[in-house]
Amino acid sequence: FFGKVSNDALGEIYTHDIHAQGVAFDTRPLTGEPPTARSMIFVTPDGERSMNTYLGACIELGPEDVEADKASGARVTYFEGYLWDPPRAKEAIRQTAKLSHAAGREVSMTLSDSFCVDRYRDEFLELMRSGTVDIVFANSHEIKSLYQTASFEEALDAIRKDCKIAAVTRSEKGSVIVRGDETVTIEATKIKELVDTTGAGDLYAAGFLYGYTTGRSLKDCGDLGSLAAGLVIQQIGPRPRQNLRREAEQAGLL
Repeated sequence: FFGKVSNDALGEIYTHDIHAQGVAFDTRPLTGEPPTARSMIFVTPDGERSMNTYLGACIELGPEDVEADKASGARVTYFEGYLWDPPRAKEAIRQTAKLSHAAGREVSMTLSDSFCVDRYRDEFLELMRSGTVDIVFANSHEIKSLYQTASFEEALDAIRKDCKIAAVTRSEKGSVIVRGDETVTIEATKIKELVDTTGAGDLYAAGFLYGYTTGRSLKDCGDLGSLAAGLVIQQIGPRPRQNLRREAEQAGLL
């Protein structure tokens, strides 16, 4: 994981927690200002949320923070569209993508947010069409914003021409995965109660990419993503409380 925190209390907590999950996180922390990022998330009874986010030290991530061995060693590198805001983070992403592709690896991104797409539509499309990004994750609102259309089908037909694989989530309607002329429809995981949608998109991507990097079919990748997202939206907060591997095994997906 490449990411920037400051050498303050929140940065130490974040670093401890991510290491405790077995993640290799060795980015040198920032000394002094700005402090570590934080986000206040307000969840309404229908499970939707509004975020008030301070990016803080995140915006200081730069190309000097890219570790070449990790960039070239990861089967797929995943980055957030949100990180396209800070100019130096753009440099870091492009550098990582170059290292990944030179090693025969792949790069994925999430469009992150419709407002983010509105700001960087042309640049996101250039990343896809130039081959800098191979795999795109988006929800139905983001993909329609990307292609400036009210038609989901029209946007889906467009994105299949612009990247190797696109996985598009549709909330309770499940998701659709396209690769060239291939289309795979995934059902949403049945849930008991929608509590908090925070983290659903990233958990879907995590499940999908686990399946993809272990050689599974697109259907299995989508089912793993759907399971992970379905579990996290039944709790408060984006860190799953269940053991995802165990849940996938019980569901017959592993």
